Amino acid sequence: MKHFDSLLRITTQEIRDILQTAATLKAGLKAGERPAILAGHTLTLLFEKPSLRTRISFETAIAHLGGNSLFLNAADAGLHGRESLPDVARVLSSYSDFIVIRAFSQTLIEEMIKYSRCPIINGLSDRSHPCQALADVFTVQEEFGDCAGRRIAFVGDGNNVARSLAVAAAHLEMPFVMSAPPGFEFHSQFLKRLHEQFPHVQIIQEPDPRKAVAHADIIYTDVWVSMGQEAETEKRKSIFTPYQVNEKLLQGAPAHSKFMHCLPARRGLEVTDGVMDGSHSIAFEQAENRLHLSKGILAWLSGKSVGSQPA
Repeated sequence: MKHFDSLLRITTQEIRDILQTAATLKAGLKAGERPAILAGHTLTLLFEKPSLRTRISFETAIAHLGGNSLFLNAADAGLHGRESLPDVARVLSSYSDFIVIRAFSQTLIEEMIKYSRCPIINGLSDRSHPCQALADVFTVQEEFGDCAGRRIAFVGDGNNVARSLAVAAAHLEMPFVMSAPPGFEFHSQFLKRLHEQFPHVQIIQEPDPRKAVAHADIIYTDVWVSMGQEAETEKRKSIFTPYQVNEKLLQGAPAHSKFMHCLPARRGLEVTDGVMDGSHSIAFEQAENRLHLSKGILAWLSGKSVGSQPA
């Protein structure tokens, strides 16, 4: 049984299969097609954290593919006291064909995998956000025709989104530049794992955002304060202010570069209105693609991928 919990535990060919399936299903949807390849299937969403894109993209994806969905928050599911996690996993997976988990801790997802009878999808954890990362590279592929060789500059916090995007970039031979204040860059243990799994990975840590974006095809940012870090808000604002993606920063980037943001955006903090709504921005195309990648992931987990791309 396959799970979709980390891009470090999936092959490059499997990623290409998911991307190809997403592209095929997206093209079909635009032509008015909604193939019911998951008719009779049930998707359960178990969320500790609130969500807009992750929840709605998966609920819509399973509906388009002929299935249905159920939503539970942590209290509904009896997490953190009412029942043991193994019991919750066994019960939910006996009712479900897929479970999407959006958790504060990667440990919860890993524990659910141990006891689940159905595939588990990581809808976000403190360590990673693999669904977002695949939607990101899918968007790059649409915009540029191919991912290989396209340079990503991530300006901001080396968080879960940045880490998953760096792994996706390594799979698809995309140079990756991480531009963060000292103490917020990628940890050495993560970089060691990347280099061990991808010996030819191109990853640079460049603290100067102006240098980071100078040759970038994609400029990416995320919020400075993630859920669970609210007590650090004022401290982080002070530290990250020089890393705002604004019009001045974009002036030092190639004219063809595109801006991406996983959303929600804190306009006026990590990004200005002029960038979010400007001609460089593909942030909302990126958000739409969460739907199509959710379909691709569900189809792949069910063994119903559409087509395949060569490795």
